Amino acid sequence: MADAIVTVAAPAKLNLYLHVTGKRDDGYHLLDSLIAFADVGDAIKARAAADGSLTLTVRGPFAKDLADETDNLVLRAARRLRDLAGIDAGAHLVLEKRLPVASGIGGGSADAAAALKALCRVWGVEMAEAEIRALALELGADVPVCWVGRAAFIGGIGDEIEAAPPLPPAPLLLVNAKVPVSTPAVFKARTGGFQAADRFRETPIDAAHLAYLLKARGNGLTEAACAYCPPVAKVLAALEATDAPLLTRMSGSGGTCFALYETAEAALAAAARLYDAEPDWWIAPGRLAPPAERLT
Repeated sequence: MADAIVTVAAPAKLNLYLHVTGKRDDGYHLLDSLIAFADVGDAIKARAAADGSLTLTVRGPFAKDLADETDNLVLRAARRLRDLAGIDAGAHLVLEKRLPVASGIGGGSADAAAALKALCRVWGVEMAEAEIRALALELGADVPVCWVGRAAFIGGIGDEIEAAPPLPPAPLLLVNAKVPVSTPAVFKARTGGFQAADRFRETPIDAAHLAYLLKARGNGLTEAACAYCPPVAKVLAALEATDAPLLTRMSGSGGTCFALYETAEAALAAAARLYDAEPDWWIAPGRLAPPAERLT
C-alpha cells in the first residue's frame, strides 16, 4: 500500500456515564464508565514516505488550537509504533481537526488511535491485540478504548475494557462553549467520596430506553467541572432548556456536554435553537455509533 492514502475516522468519544470508584497510590483515579462513539469527529489520512520521514499537517476548524504543540500525540503514536515494529518506514499524516481541544470527548486520544490504525495499514504492521493496546495505554488512558472503537465499559485507569451491549443509534447533540477544560484541574477540584461501579447488562432497544438506563447513573466529575469552568454549567442548562431532551450530561471531565433525543428531527431542532442563542459555541448534531472507517 506504499502509494495509497488511508483515511481513518477518529470519532468523538462520549462518557455516557462516569463514576470515580477509587484512587491509586500513584495518584491516578479509577473509573467505571460506559464509552460510546458518535458519528462526529476528526479524521486521519496517511500515506507512506519513501525517505523515512514522519510529518504531520493539521488542518480544519480547530487546527489553530494545536499550533503551539511541539510533540503532537499523533506523531508520538507514529514514532512508538515504528519503534515497536522495528521498521524504518516513514509517513505523511494529515489530521482534520474538527473536534474542540481539551473538551472531554477524547479528540486527541481518538486521533492517536486512528493514526495507529492508519499506519498499521500503510506499513503492513501486524501486532498482537494485547501489544497494540499496551502501546495505546502508553499514549493515554483513553487511547485503548478509542483503538477498540465500539461501545465498551472501561475500568481501572482506562486499561480494563469490557464489551458493552449494543447501543441504539440514538440521535444526540454535542455542545461546547469553546473553553478548554483541564482534566487534572477537574480531578483536583473534585470533592466527596467514591462511587460504586454500576454496569447494566440489558440491551437498550431505543434512545428512550438507553436514557432510562443512564438516568440511574451519572458523571461524578460534573460538579467539579462546573465549579472550575462555569460555562459547562451554562451549556448543560441550555441543553436542558431544549425541547424534550431524553437525557443531558457532561462527557468526561468537560467541557463538552450532550443531550439524547428521541428523533433526529428533535436533535436538529435543538441545534438550530442553540445556533441562534449561542452562535460562538461549537454545536454538532449527530447520533451514537462511529462512522465506518474508509480505506481509499
